[in-house]
Amino acid sequence: MFPYLTRIFWLLVQPLSLVVLLLVAGLALSWLRRRWISRVLVGLALLLLFLCCFTTFGYMLITPLEQRFERPEEPAQVDGIVVLGGGMDGEVNTVRGGYELNRSGDRFVEALRLALRHPSARVVIAGGPAALVQQEPEAVAGKRFFEAFGIAPERILMDDQSRNTEENAQFARQLAKVSDGETWLLVTSAFHMPRAVGLFRKADFPVVPWPADYLASGAEGVRIKPDQSTENVSVSSLALREWSGLLGYYLTGRIDEVLPGP
Repeated sequence: MFPYLTRIFWLLVQPLSLVVLLLVAGLALSWLRRRWISRVLVGLALLLLFLCCFTTFGYMLITPLEQRFERPEEPAQVDGIVVLGGGMDGEVNTVRGGYELNRSGDRFVEALRLALRHPSARVVIAGGPAALVQQEPEAVAGKRFFEAFGIAPERILMDDQSRNTEENAQFARQLAKVSDGETWLLVTSAFHMPRAVGLFRKADFPVVPWPADYLASGAEGVRIKPDQSTENVSVSSLALREWSGLLGYYLTGRIDEVLPGP
């Protein structure tokens, strides 16, 4: 139930949804002659839209997440790699049967690079069907991706059941069957790494964080950024979603810290 509730919650509170809801509420109140409340709601909607579209608001929010875990030196011996889903375009792959990457596809590219450098390492692809939609499990497309680049099928372990990061950690641990002294790398987007590490710790799966897919340079500062409004909105949405996820997982006891760190 939790994966479905979180998806529904985010559909309602993501920035563009909030803008629409505020504008609709403002319009409705204007008809009821609550004009000052209507103006406040419309003003809030325009302010939120301006911050997300034309400023570095999203980058300021996502930078602390991306800088929480630095990529370490690559271990000489890697026994396994866990790559989290979220990097595949599930809707396209379900119909076309390929392995199209989305904006977070760098996590799969980096996991592939590591798998090629460490030919004895097992690869766990953690990505089941998305909640609320009928799509092919991402792990299936991920397996096609790795095999297309020469990774032997017997090295690949698929978690095609997990619906969120909490289940990613639990099911990946069951598949990996980690022995004492083994080194496993966790590959996911840098902004998602704090929550992922917190959940893997909770699942008692020791991993070395290996962040990829950076969205911010860390040097944006506070300024107007009008040249790529759609990208700004996307980064703002991802940042707000991740901070909301961290808070929600902490309040429900799924992670032990609001912002897990090294």
